[in-house]
Amino acid sequence: MRYVVFLNCKALWVNEFAKLINVNMCKSWDCTNNFTREQVTNEIIPVLSYSYMSVLVPVFLLTDYLRYKPVLILQSLSHVSIWLLLLLGTSLLEMQFMEFFYGITMAARVAYSSYIFSLVPATVYQRVASYSRSSVLMGVFTSSVLGQICVSLGGISYRKLSAVSLGLVTFGLLLSFCLPWPKRSLFFNQARLDEKRKEAAQSELARMKPEEKDGSMAAQGSNHKSSSWTNSVFIQMLKELKNVVKVPSLRLWSLWWVFNSTGYYLVVFYVHILWNEVYPATEKIHVYNGAVESASTLLGAITSFAAGYVKIRWNLWSELVIGLITAAQAGLLLLMGITDNIWVCYVAYALFRGFYQFLVPIAIFQIASSLTKELCALVFGVNTFLGTVLKTIITIIVVDKRGLALNVHSQFSVYFLYFTLLTVIYLGCSAFIITCHYRNQRAEEETTEVAIATELSPMTAAASDGTTANGTSIKT
Repeated sequence: MRYVVFLNCKALWVNEFAKLINVNMCKSWDCTNNFTREQVTNEIIPVLSYSYMSVLVPVFLLTDYLRYKPVLILQSLSHVSIWLLLLLGTSLLEMQFMEFFYGITMAARVAYSSYIFSLVPATVYQRVASYSRSSVLMGVFTSSVLGQICVSLGGISYRKLSAVSLGLVTFGLLLSFCLPWPKRSLFFNQARLDEKRKEAAQSELARMKPEEKDGSMAAQGSNHKSSSWTNSVFIQMLKELKNVVKVPSLRLWSLWWVFNSTGYYLVVFYVHILWNEVYPATEKIHVYNGAVESASTLLGAITSFAAGYVKIRWNLWSELVIGLITAAQAGLLLLMGITDNIWVCYVAYALFRGFYQFLVPIAIFQIASSLTKELCALVFGVNTFLGTVLKTIITIIVVDKRGLALNVHSQFSVYFLYFTLLTVIYLGCSAFIITCHYRNQRAEEETTEVAIATELSPMTAAASDGTTANGTSIKT
């Protein structure tokens, strides 16, 4: 088990560490391939949202059906394709294909996040989840720091960084071939195993009672044919999804996952273009995007860790906490959109990511604590898909050249209005819930006082007449 966890974490670290050039991706396109800022903003990056939405559901289903490893290899091949196109591609179409492969790698992340759980017992789920998350954060942090050092101090060109990244993702591809193949999975193959166990049990029963073999097996066979698809694990989970919207906490945090993650990733996708416009440095040694990414990653890790120690009544205060944090994010987006100071923009971005990462583990806990493992994975998959659809719709309207094709400052004004609208909704719901809570609490207190008064009134009336409850006189 330790070997499997180590190999998976190493593959995760390599995949994140390989993104040395990502810290200055916009600069790389501008400087090496001579693409304009408008082409990068309105024609290249939007392809990422479209491809992610189109492949997310097939990858989500195939991950479990094929038992993870083929999808892990597909993700590694997509990584290699990204850096090959970045190194060798020169046309706009080739850059759009690069974003298409990037969408595949993002969709295939579900394979790495669930692969490790198919190989280890449930008793160590929390530990291996911590290892996997730490590997991702360390990969992002290391790549950001090293990429910044190479650019600012080493004077290394973006093309050389891309070549180093290509070598690292190729190594990650080799590691993916070495990963063990799981014998079980959470959805489809688990159902197959259950069928095999039932067939084995039926065969054993037939040997014990041969006289009942013909009739009983025929009846079981007909029942199996009529209800095999309706009783499958996946269909049962789909039926259970309708119960999610009936639970207030699941409904709230699922909606937060859909709407807030949409705004978060739109900001992350386009913030580098904003930095490039706020501070169009002519020398790459003065571009500190990598340092900001590493700082924001560390801040996100700290806030995620701190979220595990927050103890409040989430059923009462969830909307208020979400509303206040969303309001802070809206203010930071407004600041990023109007400032002409790159350092103010850097700090605002780091805080924006930190606030989001603070709520992520809380949302995961609130959703996962109320669901089974299989249904939890499906709910997160549905939430992610809905968020991707919403992000794609906003991209088509706001960013794409076939829509409004807004420049990056106008985009951030739209994102500010988006988070402001969410803030008003969250705080409005919070005010309603808190008011109802204290109104019900006051009504309960009044009911209790009335009940106590009713309980005491017979004794009081009897005492005023000078007699006890059994009719005897109090006076001797």
